[in-house]
Amino acid sequence: MPVLSEASSRPLTKPASLDGLPASDAEIGLDQALALLAKRCVPVVGLETVPLTEAHGRVLAKDIIATIDSPPFANAAMDGFAVRHSDLSSSDETTSLRIVARIAAGHPAHRTFGSGEAALIFTGAPLPCGLDTVVMQENCTLEDRQGQDFVLVPTGGVAGRHVRPAGEDFAAGTVVVRAGRRLLPHHVALAATVGRSTLPVYRRLRVAVFSTGDEIIEPGHPLPPGSVYTSNRFALMALARGLGCHVDDLGNLPDRFDATCRAFSDAAQRYDLLITSGGVSVGGEDHVRDAVRSLGALLPWKLSIRPGKPTALGQIGDASFIGLPGSPVAAQIAFMILARPAILRLSGAVGEPISPQRFRVTAAATFSKNHSGRQFVRSRLKAGPDGTPQAEPCGTPATSGGYSPDGEGLVDMTEDSRHIVPGEMVDFIPYQTMQW
Repeated sequence: MPVLSEASSRPLTKPASLDGLPASDAEIGLDQALALLAKRCVPVVGLETVPLTEAHGRVLAKDIIATIDSPPFANAAMDGFAVRHSDLSSSDETTSLRIVARIAAGHPAHRTFGSGEAALIFTGAPLPCGLDTVVMQENCTLEDRQGQDFVLVPTGGVAGRHVRPAGEDFAAGTVVVRAGRRLLPHHVALAATVGRSTLPVYRRLRVAVFSTGDEIIEPGHPLPPGSVYTSNRFALMALARGLGCHVDDLGNLPDRFDATCRAFSDAAQRYDLLITSGGVSVGGEDHVRDAVRSLGALLPWKLSIRPGKPTALGQIGDASFIGLPGSPVAAQIAFMILARPAILRLSGAVGEPISPQRFRVTAAATFSKNHSGRQFVRSRLKAGPDGTPQAEPCGTPATSGGYSPDGEGLVDMTEDSRHIVPGEMVDFIPYQTMQW
């Protein structure tokens, strides 16, 4: 299926055939691009069933519906004495009740309790028939009367105190986890709570990652003049794996049209998605665009963001294609901001927010840009005078090729914001929220 498709899975044949998408030479805003992805990206992977022990991080394919109440029975919320609230005296300071049972978790009392009777009960134990309230054992006094145990229970209190009623968490028939969510540990626990031992999930998206360029050298080899070590491929593979994909490293593509075509044609038969860095601009040695066009269809997007403007989506056979910029920071930001939501949708995670979580923090320094588009500024956090987090830029905001070793996330400067002064509130997106 195409990276951009209707629900009917109509093949992507040429950009002009996609209703509502901008012309290939138009610059579009990020919000518009994300809205298009949210609307048109559909899952391209099949379903499989996995045991709970392997469900964490997978995308749920069908709702988890409770078949039982949780908890399934009324139970004691703490250690104490189960009593009938109507037995408690309204005039005396305490009420004397005869202890006739000891009830532990997993061992229900198979009898009905009458007036004047109480049971020693432990946390999680089923509340017996006829009793409706638990009084904390610290507030009670025990008495031995000729071999018979009694408990002195204080008056007052609320009926039903320290009791968890059946169905307090949720009732049978409730959807406890909706399809399209990546399963976190508490989701797995919920599935276990309702008795599920296996779950239907989407198969992991199979992703191939390439770097491009004759100047690229693999780490561990001597670095010739005019060359650079590849970093994009390793970053993009790590980011895709963080989204639950099965990722393979397909190495570096030389600046040759024929070699690029052969590599793409072969990979498209084995993977759901091809990701490249570099080669999608308009340079004389940028062969990726032409190779994708010759094999399938390409939709270049000039995103109104910095860094990360040149990005392309496309289709080669049954495989989707995402072409990212070649500059290291631009490639990573474009992945986090645009490729991430596309991958989530292709993977079946349609219940996930299209944008990563962001937090409002105070600017600790001046943030500026000299264009009308969106800018993502590499930033770090520090504690302000009152202990609250503040953001300050790090690295070289004006370029997309450099690294900052201590960056913790991005400050999002919207289109209508040119200057942010210290003390203003800004949107900060932690890297962690974009890598999951």
